[in-house]
Amino acid sequence: MRLAGLVEYDGTRFAGWAAQPDRRTVEGEITGALRTVLRQPVKLSVAGRTDAGVHASGQVVSFDAETEMPTPLVSYKATAVLPEDVALRRCVAAPEGFDARRSAKSRSYEYLLVNDEIRSPLMRLRAAYEPRKLDFGLLDEAGALVRGVHDFRAFTPSKGYHVRFERVVTESFWAREGDLLTYRITADSFLYGMVRTLVGTMREVALGKRDLGRFAALLSSGERREAGPAAPARGLTLTGVGYEERLWR
Repeated sequence: MRLAGLVEYDGTRFAGWAAQPDRRTVEGEITGALRTVLRQPVKLSVAGRTDAGVHASGQVVSFDAETEMPTPLVSYKATAVLPEDVALRRCVAAPEGFDARRSAKSRSYEYLLVNDEIRSPLMRLRAAYEPRKLDFGLLDEAGALVRGVHDFRAFTPSKGYHVRFERVVTESFWAREGDLLTYRITADSFLYGMVRTLVGTMREVALGKRDLGRFAALLSSGERREAGPAAPARGLTLTGVGYEERLWR
């Protein structure tokens, strides 16, 4: 039986998604909980491997299991034995051939940035902090430039594992509510470190350290050293994964 699960976690105390020897990871916790509940080995496929410190409200996994347990009970029991910073929020029977990674049509991320002279203790684990005044108009223009089909090689480590750098971005915009700035982006897929580097580079634009023309040029060609620093991981959340099927009801 092929199952799909919706996973939510606070990435603060995790060394990322992927299982690693002697490291606390989201995959390790989820796999262990499912093994306990289903009493059988479980191998997960995941929609997106998040880095250390990155959060998720809409991560998706798929796995095979031989069980007569109702799927809502699988998520309930698994979450009951999981630590408080991770949960299997939903579990459903998936269509034949469904794979959380290969079947994904899009992925969406959100980045939170507190822009105020005084830091926010309540947001310290979920948002980055910038005390210098940012030009929101420039941020808005930079975000709009990211929409479309671009070569994002300047926004991922030069010695990474990617061989194709073109991505299709269908949504890219900034929103502001008081001192909280939110960047939202949706694409067919993402390069390693892409969103955090985009945010870090757009922040330079909003600080007047880089003009929009130079930023736009990086979206068609360029090297990683020409872009800005990656923004802190704590501000980034994987908010959703798009599929042809409607998994959650």
